[in-house]
Amino acid sequence: MELSGAEILVESLKREGVEFLFGYPGGAVLHIYDALYKQNDIRHILVRHEQGATHAADGYARATGKPGVVLVTSGPGATNAVTGIATAHLDSIPLVVLTGQVPRAFIGSDAFQEVDAVGITRPCVKHNFLANSVEAIAPIIKKAFYVASSGRPGPVVVDIPKDITAPNVKIPFEYPDHIEMRSYNPVLKGHPGQIRKAVDLLVGAERPMIYSGGGVVLSEASEALTEITRTLGYPITNTLMGLGAYPGTDPQFIGMLGMHGTYEANMAMHECDVLFAVGARFDDRVTGDVEKFCPRAKIIHVDVDPASISKNVKVHVPIVGDVKSVLGDILDVLRQSNQRPDSGALNSWWEQIRRWQADDCLSYDRTSDKIKPQHVIESLWKVTGGDAYVTSDVGQHQMWAAQFYKFDKPRRWINSGGLGTMGFGLPAAMGVQLAFPDAQVACVTGEASILMCIQELSTCLQYDTPIKVINLNNRYMGMVRQWQEFQYDGRYSHSYVDAIPDFVKLTESFGHVGMLIEKPQDVEPALKEAFAMKDRLVFMDFITDQTENVYPMIEAGKGHHEMRLAPARELA
Repeated sequence: MELSGAEILVESLKREGVEFLFGYPGGAVLHIYDALYKQNDIRHILVRHEQGATHAADGYARATGKPGVVLVTSGPGATNAVTGIATAHLDSIPLVVLTGQVPRAFIGSDAFQEVDAVGITRPCVKHNFLANSVEAIAPIIKKAFYVASSGRPGPVVVDIPKDITAPNVKIPFEYPDHIEMRSYNPVLKGHPGQIRKAVDLLVGAERPMIYSGGGVVLSEASEALTEITRTLGYPITNTLMGLGAYPGTDPQFIGMLGMHGTYEANMAMHECDVLFAVGARFDDRVTGDVEKFCPRAKIIHVDVDPASISKNVKVHVPIVGDVKSVLGDILDVLRQSNQRPDSGALNSWWEQIRRWQADDCLSYDRTSDKIKPQHVIESLWKVTGGDAYVTSDVGQHQMWAAQFYKFDKPRRWINSGGLGTMGFGLPAAMGVQLAFPDAQVACVTGEASILMCIQELSTCLQYDTPIKVINLNNRYMGMVRQWQEFQYDGRYSHSYVDAIPDFVKLTESFGHVGMLIEKPQDVEPALKEAFAMKDRLVFMDFITDQTENVYPMIEAGKGHHEMRLAPARELA
């Protein structure tokens, strides 16, 4: 069969099993849009801004594990997508982003809507391609999906000049069955000797700690991680990106660690003698001051990306490989070995952890006549039975969602961790809801973040996505205000939002349901009412206490043992 370049592109996407294509048309991609018009297998989702397209594809990818796919035009279409590409890159999310380009003869001539998409995106992608012929399209698409989803996942950009998609140039179509790239061959199997060293170190620990990150979620390794943790009886903590990799309601889970992690998780990290780091990259928001990080610990680090090992923190037993594969091998060695942890030392360690937990570092004033944001998230968890997909924007509301919604399953917590992108939550929720139309999907946001991509409420109406938006409205850019309170003597420079829309009316103008909640006693009933509307998007504007801060907090230059707790709970 002979196809045009545009038809080859669409057929290639079909061969990769693409369900949804998130995009926005423009001149350079009109041949491709015409080819899309002639088929019914791929559903195109017309967003209202290209950033929304990348975030929606990102949310779809995080929730399903499949690559999200984006189609945007040249010039501003490509540049508008960069924030979403960088968001996916920092969190290792598989995306394939197709950008239109001016015809090959005009590249480099400053043609209308021309930008160097390959050059602009090079620092924030796993790889990118410029297709230079009709014949190159199918092999490049095959490579793009392979690179995006293998090894450490990430976004791949494919830049496509308009002339190679023209309908009048047709060639025989054949899609590759497999692809080989000499320069790209990720290591998936861990070294057996290193795995045995890791097991010896683990079972010999007296104050062990398991620290797992987003790599566990990405490699579908939650079951193996859970089995190892329960077999050993060790305490476990998750990073922000790793929440749900181990059940949040399990007694061995001692909370998230890091800048806004629990007191017990951070203290256990600081005092442990063996640290088992799995699928985590020792991000600065996790480590605090690296000079003070885990000063007494021998560190085992499992990661598919060799560049992540000993990059920020020197480790003692590195294991390069796919997390699921390595954890499976560790389980096999544990089953075959007669070695078991010292029960006396482990019991003493748990007693110490229980003493740290007794401080109840996440407590807050439950008697206030103002809505406390923590109460909203706890109520959300209760009303949804802990089984919702929760997306978030970035700031205080993100941290409260991470602290107070107990995720028992992987791929339920959808947030921008590495880049910290405001505006992520709503379009990401669209991607999740499209993937799972019958699921409960909640977007936890703030009045500053939601305005970044508020236009996607129009997309939600067009495609019937009954998301529940939980707006924790404190009239401030909350995390900015918190830092200004702590470090700038309360000089709230441009962090108060002076002109906030009436979110109820705004939501209704988009064709959805708006609710205003101002009293603590109305929080849970309002959430129940909203989630009972299974076929409507409901925007819930919770007017919360403006003075509330996120605790605990590790400030810049501090170690895990130097947390700032809520004023009434400061420890001696």
